[in-house]
Amino acid sequence: MAPIFLFFAFFLLSNPSPSASQRQQSMASFSSSDSPWLPMQNKILLSPNSTFAAGFYPVDNSSKHFNFSIWYYKLPRNITTIVWSANKHDSPLSTNASLVITATRELRLTDSSSRSNLWPGAPNATNSNSTRLFLNEDGNLVYDKWESFHFPTDTFLPNQAINGTELVSQNGKFRFLNSTVLSFNYSDNYWTSDKVFKQLNSNGSVNQGNDVSIISADYGVARMRRLTLDNDGNLRVYSHDENLGQWFIAWQALQESCRVHGLCGPNAICLTDSSNSISCVCPPGFRRSSTSRDACERKRKLTRNTKFVQLDYVNFTGGSNQTNLMVRNLTTCRANCLARTNCLGFMFKYDGQGYCVLQLDRLLYGYWSPGTEVAMFLRVDGSETDETNFTGMSKVLETTCPVRVTLPFPPRESNTTTRNIAIICTLFAAELISGILFFWAFLKKYIKYRDMAQTLGLEFLPAGGPKRFTYAELKAATDDFSNAIGKGGFGDVYRGELPDRRIVAVKCLKNVTGGDADFWAEVTIIARMHHLNLVRLWGFCAEKGQRILVYEYLFPAGRLASLGTEVEMGPTS
Repeated sequence: MAPIFLFFAFFLLSNPSPSASQRQQSMASFSSSDSPWLPMQNKILLSPNSTFAAGFYPVDNSSKHFNFSIWYYKLPRNITTIVWSANKHDSPLSTNASLVITATRELRLTDSSSRSNLWPGAPNATNSNSTRLFLNEDGNLVYDKWESFHFPTDTFLPNQAINGTELVSQNGKFRFLNSTVLSFNYSDNYWTSDKVFKQLNSNGSVNQGNDVSIISADYGVARMRRLTLDNDGNLRVYSHDENLGQWFIAWQALQESCRVHGLCGPNAICLTDSSNSISCVCPPGFRRSSTSRDACERKRKLTRNTKFVQLDYVNFTGGSNQTNLMVRNLTTCRANCLARTNCLGFMFKYDGQGYCVLQLDRLLYGYWSPGTEVAMFLRVDGSETDETNFTGMSKVLETTCPVRVTLPFPPRESNTTTRNIAIICTLFAAELISGILFFWAFLKKYIKYRDMAQTLGLEFLPAGGPKRFTYAELKAATDDFSNAIGKGGFGDVYRGELPDRRIVAVKCLKNVTGGDADFWAEVTIIARMHHLNLVRLWGFCAEKGQRILVYEYLFPAGRLASLGTEVEMGPTS
């Protein structure tokens, strides 16, 4: 009995409790006397107010693989937000990795698999008084003249200079190049800003130079923020709500996730649901690829006997494999595709503007969006029996009248009564036709709005939600849009006063390439935000091609305490 008791006592002493083994040792700085820093030591470097921490962080909760990273330390333990890693796009570090400050004052990160220095920039201190690694309160890791802010990975923090520095998503597929372009695999650009990103500010704005800024949805509220290139290829400003204990999106480059290139493979069509989850769907005549779950392949090879299947609101943006023809007629566009053996289909708009794009050799980056108003005519084998699920676009009839019709004048000897009856009947017929045309135009707009509302979830907006203003009302409220308080990539912001004395911020959207879809998307997103610290959306205007949002006006010191107080607010630099 005694030997068994001694065995269990030895086992318990040699295996401390999980809580003891997981207890972290915090440091204010790391010097040569602290070397080597090993992953299993469970040490962390804290910023002065413990907002950020740095150290060896487990990869996917593994006990054998690590990255040397910086992360938000003040967040709840179930939320891990890493903002920088020394070896992010290399292989994870093993338990044999170490960080040391050498006798020559070099900061070295090594692993057993490679003796080369894995620390970006391989910094050397210029003198012995600067051989300390410390973490600033803004999240900047500093060693002598070296700063982590100069070597970003996938995130920019507030007050970090961007200045053309490249961001790379965690999965390595997407890049933010020259502070203006989002790119897939370096070559396929899918979003471009006309202004260079300069800096993310703590108030939620992004400076773009010359007093131009992108303004986030919660502009002005003091909270933790970050600008991150996510694994889905979208560039977003995140804000952290302490009351909810979570991050939320305050701004994003693309309102429609499927406009990002590379989310789905060749021949596939990208779709999003109400929760913005992405799925890759195969079009008629195609099936799931045997080599990739996100790609599709043809069921039958194309022969001389082919036909076209219409896919409403489907667009393929396949880069260089396109030929844009200024053809206004659907029949002519179709004939141009049939004349080329490598034409896999064509895209056409029923707007009479001559949008006819042939897809050659391959089908890449397909997506569905009602904002495109494009129909894709996919070329399939003539024996194909699959039917399309991409429907809903009203077809415009192409009519021609080759014979000119002339109406004769009534003979002079016609009876006056007959002539009057003819005039009355003609006027009545004209009014009837005008009424029918007016009703048809109204019905078409109503159906388009209804379909868009169902697609974007506008029917779920709460009662008493945003008010629809007229353009004349907002023009009067802003004194003809004369008091600008901010400018951004999506539009300018003006100060205004409503007839009921409420002070508002009026945002005029511009360059809305997606048509109504982007506008309704922003109205839907902002109107659904219900929080004490968020700027509320009071109304909108969709009139005469204008897309305008009306927000609650937020002053620098917080919400307005008295409408009789005059306070000026300008763009934050």
